[in-house]
Amino acid sequence: MLRMLERLRKRRDALKCPVRAAAFCERYEGFKELLESNSELLTLLAEVDAMLAGDDVFGMAWVRSRASRIAFHGGRVVHGLNRLSGGRYRALAEAMDGLKERIREVAEARRVEACPHLVLPYAAITRQMVDWVGGKNAALGELTGLPGVRVPPGFAVTTAGYEMFLAEAGLEAVVRRAAMDLDPADPASARRVSEDIQHAFLRAPLPAALERAILDACAALPGDGPLALRSSAIGEDGELSYAGQYLTVLNVPRDRVAENCKRVLASLFTPRAIAYRLHQGVSASDLAMSVGVLAMVDAHSAGVAYSRHPADPARDAVLVNAVWGLGAFAVDGVVQPDEYLLGRGAGLPLLAVHPGAKAVRLAPGPAGRLEEAPVAPELAGAPCLDEAQARLVAAAAMALERHFGTPQDVEWAFDRAGEFYVLQARPLRAVPGGPPAPPPPGAEVLLAGGAPACPGQGTGPVRHVLGVDDVADFPQGAVLVTRHSSPKYVAALARASAVVAEVGSVTGHMAALAREFRVPAVFGLPGALAALPAGLVVTVDGSGGRVYRGAVAGAAQAGDGPDRGMRGTPVHAVLARLAALAVPLHLTDPGAPEFAPAGCRTVHDVMRYAHERCYEEMFRLGDLTVEQTGAARRLDAALPLDLYVIDLGGGLRDVGPGQGSVRPEQVASVPFAALLAGMGHPGLTGQTPRPVNLGGFFSVLSRQMLEPPASPGERFGGRSYALVSDSYLNFSSRVGYHYSVLDAWCGPRVDENYVSFGFKGGAADDVRRQRRTRAIALILERLGFRVECVADRVQARFRKYGQAEVRDRLDQLGRLLVYTRQMDMLMVDEAMVERAAQCFLTQCYDLGRAPDAPGAPGA
Repeated sequence: MLRMLERLRKRRDALKCPVRAAAFCERYEGFKELLESNSELLTLLAEVDAMLAGDDVFGMAWVRSRASRIAFHGGRVVHGLNRLSGGRYRALAEAMDGLKERIREVAEARRVEACPHLVLPYAAITRQMVDWVGGKNAALGELTGLPGVRVPPGFAVTTAGYEMFLAEAGLEAVVRRAAMDLDPADPASARRVSEDIQHAFLRAPLPAALERAILDACAALPGDGPLALRSSAIGEDGELSYAGQYLTVLNVPRDRVAENCKRVLASLFTPRAIAYRLHQGVSASDLAMSVGVLAMVDAHSAGVAYSRHPADPARDAVLVNAVWGLGAFAVDGVVQPDEYLLGRGAGLPLLAVHPGAKAVRLAPGPAGRLEEAPVAPELAGAPCLDEAQARLVAAAAMALERHFGTPQDVEWAFDRAGEFYVLQARPLRAVPGGPPAPPPPGAEVLLAGGAPACPGQGTGPVRHVLGVDDVADFPQGAVLVTRHSSPKYVAALARASAVVAEVGSVTGHMAALAREFRVPAVFGLPGALAALPAGLVVTVDGSGGRVYRGAVAGAAQAGDGPDRGMRGTPVHAVLARLAALAVPLHLTDPGAPEFAPAGCRTVHDVMRYAHERCYEEMFRLGDLTVEQTGAARRLDAALPLDLYVIDLGGGLRDVGPGQGSVRPEQVASVPFAALLAGMGHPGLTGQTPRPVNLGGFFSVLSRQMLEPPASPGERFGGRSYALVSDSYLNFSSRVGYHYSVLDAWCGPRVDENYVSFGFKGGAADDVRRQRRTRAIALILERLGFRVECVADRVQARFRKYGQAEVRDRLDQLGRLLVYTRQMDMLMVDEAMVERAAQCFLTQCYDLGRAPDAPGAPGA
């Protein structure tokens, strides 16, 4: 469109448009500006409205870009109208300025009050400080000093430290630039964005004040042993878990804490964290990272406890998982942990023990390293905990549930001296599944005996995932089958119908994510990769821990699948607020008192008002042009309208100086010639007089005699105008009480071609006019136009098609303009809507004599 305007401008200059015509040229370009931005706004509002359904993934970058473009094009519509009218709509500009300010406020995230401290000891932290230290640190600070619970001594690097780091290193701009390249439809883009941001973080030095605060806090901790650094991002362990998405660094020497803090801060932008936030609808502007710095627990055994069973929360039981050594091998699915099930009643009775195969363990090594060490054969299959230890862990989980008032997911460890520590506590995300059902009759069970990580059923073709590289192109609806469960596969969870893992536990990070995404999952099925070849269609029973061959009837009912849409996410809430300022239309009746700038409550209202008034201004401009400039020539043709042609360059041929009229054969404009061909179609020009339906006749007559025109443009008769170039047409038509504006480009470049058509008015009562409107909309939809229909107004668009297709649609519009003259009197009932459309599309243009039409023979 911009290229087209520039071409027309150059042609105007080349023709040395006289001074008296310059005002017309200037105002006409205002009209073009209005139409272009109106078209863009229609697309933007449709996109926002579609995204409100919550089915597609989008982030705050998408919302902000639409907000910015809606505000820009809304302002441009108003600017174009004022340019067209000579500045007569300043009140509309004020209304739009108010909307732009409100849109800006919605799109800009508001941060909470900044923390006044760079570091805070756990003893000074409460859960109310979650916006300063993140969910993980807030919980540990809350538990410090709680009777019966031991937390390792430590402190939090607050979000103020993170903000200082970003500001002094200039990283905010890096994050914004990289985020612009994030494409929700391209999982690989998360990796590219992650690399750019993390490299910038790791290259930047920590602010001196922040580094000194960290070192002083480390010196205040007891002893001189290594430390553990844990992420504690804003939003983590709250409504969303972020399980396994950020970095934990263990066994860190005290002189290397500051540099490793940067690694944890940078982990805010790991590929899996970016993908997770994108699918959970979390705004990038809401991000901030705190770091927990704790004394390192050299664990003899460690694991996770759930104060209720995640797949059956109604069951009166506590679930405890345990491995030898550090607990990372349990939550990351490296080994199959022990499983202990304890009753929640008096004495916490041990109900069941299922030892896992724990061939290796993770242990601290020299110089800050972590080492994978073999487990002695006699211990690999032996329980890590005795009955008393299992009860101690279960009792702690229940105590934390009572304290926080909700079921808890607790990471814990026993050190080599047998001391028990709580390392993390967060709300448990359970998915009720009920007791498992037996296999359906006739179902072939391929695998059984797995741990139900997330209940439900999912069916699809098997896709093996052996590493992060296999996630980028994971197909929608496939069943993810892997060796070890891992939170690194979070991007695939958004597209998977189910998950099967040979090794993993229901208390691991991937199990938590599967429940969060509501993806049926079964872990602990050795040999799954061999038993389930790629491409085989299977049904995963997440409640029964089984996998069936094929799509098992009754196992995966429609609607059982997870609701992974954006509804309820923070980003969706922002979009809803933006949509409320942009999408609803309140101004529907141009004759109503509220149809005024003061009544514009949304951008759509501004569009509607401007679009209504621009037609009036365009007709006024056309009248002025004919009367004052002499730039228009009357078309000498057998057409039912008084048509004047204004040549912007290359639209007419063989026109002599001072020639006041032109014939159709002198038209060189491709789109105008196509429109004229349609208007002169033999089936329309050769019609005989039509029978008159008296009800329709009196409806038209009463409107003409008793009602004043709703606007200056809505009058009986009057001039019509065609502004043309070789490839361009703007056609403003008045026939009776109808008026229409058609804007089109028809050239060799498909990307530039478009037709925009608006039709309004009529001489009948409101009911018949609206029937006529629906009939026109139906015709245009069946011709492939995108159509918006409000009251008695139709707006239609046809974009990016070849020249031959655009010429055909312009020919059809020419026919439609003549065809609509007869509709006012004949739209006597609802059946005429479909009948009128069908007659036009079958080229039976004499609607009055169509079979079964009112007034037709035999009707």
